[in-house]
Amino acid sequence: MAVVKDAEQEYKPNKKKSTSDEDDKRRKKMVPGGLMKAVIRPGGGDAMPSDGDQVIYHCTARTLDGVVVQSTRSEFGGKGTPIRQVLGKSKMILGLLEGIPTMLKGEVAVLKMKPELHYGEDDCPVSVSDSFPKDAELNFEIELIEFSKVKVVTEDLGILKKVINEVQSWENPRDLYEVKVRVSAKLGDGKPLQLATTGEPIMFTFGKSEVPKGLEMGIGTMSRGEKAVVYVTSQYLSQSPLIPSVEGIEEVHFEVELIHFIQVRDVLGDGRLIKRRIRDGKGEFPMDCPLQDSRLRVHYKGMLNNEEKTVFYDTRVNNHGQPLEFSSGEGLVPEGFEMCVRLMLPEEISLVTCPPDYAYDKFTRPANVPEGAHVQWEIELLGFEMEKDWTGMNFRAIMDDVEKTKGTGNRLFKEGKYALAKTKYEKVLREFNHVNPQDDEEGKEFANTRNLLNLNVAACYLKMGDCRKSIETCNKVLDANPVHVKALYRRGMAYMEVGDFDEARADFNKMMTIDKSSEANAKAALLKLKQTQQEVEKKARRQFKGLFDKKPGEISEAGLDNKVNEDRIDGAQEPLISSQEKEVEDEEEDEPPAPAPVRMGSFSRLWSGGVNLFKSLGVNRCSIL
Repeated sequence: MAVVKDAEQEYKPNKKKSTSDEDDKRRKKMVPGGLMKAVIRPGGGDAMPSDGDQVIYHCTARTLDGVVVQSTRSEFGGKGTPIRQVLGKSKMILGLLEGIPTMLKGEVAVLKMKPELHYGEDDCPVSVSDSFPKDAELNFEIELIEFSKVKVVTEDLGILKKVINEVQSWENPRDLYEVKVRVSAKLGDGKPLQLATTGEPIMFTFGKSEVPKGLEMGIGTMSRGEKAVVYVTSQYLSQSPLIPSVEGIEEVHFEVELIHFIQVRDVLGDGRLIKRRIRDGKGEFPMDCPLQDSRLRVHYKGMLNNEEKTVFYDTRVNNHGQPLEFSSGEGLVPEGFEMCVRLMLPEEISLVTCPPDYAYDKFTRPANVPEGAHVQWEIELLGFEMEKDWTGMNFRAIMDDVEKTKGTGNRLFKEGKYALAKTKYEKVLREFNHVNPQDDEEGKEFANTRNLLNLNVAACYLKMGDCRKSIETCNKVLDANPVHVKALYRRGMAYMEVGDFDEARADFNKMMTIDKSSEANAKAALLKLKQTQQEVEKKARRQFKGLFDKKPGEISEAGLDNKVNEDRIDGAQEPLISSQEKEVEDEEEDEPPAPAPVRMGSFSRLWSGGVNLFKSLGVNRCSIL
């Protein structure tokens, strides 16, 4: 038993302990008389620093007979730069960790420490030179210059922010935002640092290395109108137009006022769909944006993204001055247009630059917009209304609303907008979690509708090529009703598409045993399954021809002589049973038609067929070298 216990301890993951936890353990080493304090100059106020506060102090260590062994002050051989640390986060000697929290701002005190309270402590987290008298009792003269609450921007404490004028906001600058700030700088010793600016506010694009990295990261935590000091150490002082040379600089204290920023969003993340805010809207981003499906009212001007900015449509001119009204989530406007409007605030104006595949290549293209054209839209969001929820509605009113949403989903499905259709069905399914039928009749209607919605989702997944998700969704229906013929049929088709022929065959056969009226459909599906499996296995035989004819150690270049035939088979038309499939879909008018099978990837079908072929040859394992 002891061996097992030791093994469990050995494999137990080690949790990283915080500096504060370690400090608590170290405090237990304190002994009476180990740390003594004498106030040389009183400080001001009543407040004292606590964990999480940044403390800035000068420190001079002396032996008991007055010999200076360490100092931050220039008159004693130091650099003249005070120490800057965060209580509870920075590594400190135990005597300072305990002594500094007893001091007031501006106070000067001497902390007399026994060796175990400074660098002579066992496993002391702060290193010191070998010549330092670690085993001697020492006096540490401390001047506490200031202390304050700070935001830790980086875990290594290389960037800290002290807020001077706090502003509450949900939005902070991020990549591509156009930022306007007023900034000045000092070195760690308090000397001014000359910046490449005349003292006027500067404009820069966030994420373009136009200011030092550490300054930019600090500004990224600020709100519009906020004032702060950003403390940046050398590892985050990258060279930039603001500070052309950072050589020899150990740290900089930037005083920053974030005057304004213009939101510029890379909506797709690849630089193709860009939304640039021209006029701020009302409210807080993103809380007050129409992120959910809504009824929207917008004015917009559409332009070709050419030098002339040729206008091809303007609601104020071409729509008799009336705004465009549409419901989001229904595919009524180009995808890029809707994606950007969802990120707008009421009364905001934005300029959107959109690639053709998110503009009019997949949408009804205006006559004066060339095929493959990049476009720009200048959009003003006048307002929006959220869709009503079901709170306070009776069961019949809820189901009537479900029918409308389901009808919209079916329309989107027929238009080939499968992702949007799936979103509509899934929205209703989520809301169904809060619906409680009151009697058996309502319960039956509720269950049937939920099954239909799940099967519609499965149809969307199948059309989108995600057969495994389609199978999982069919399983939700079959878990509730194992004899649901439509779910068996749809799952069987999905199994066939991923090459799980045995599972598909089992579902089609089960259909016939459950419902004789589905026999024609099941037999048609089995015929298609047989044809598909034969085609895949023939292709697999050609691909792996000669693989088992070689002597040990030889490598067969399988299928190289059959490439022409493979190309012909890949392009061959698959057998169809559309008439039989149509009969199944027409049984339930609410449901979108069963999707035509998505062509399997060649590797997926080939591998599935190859596995079946190996089994037929009595080979269950195969290694390709």
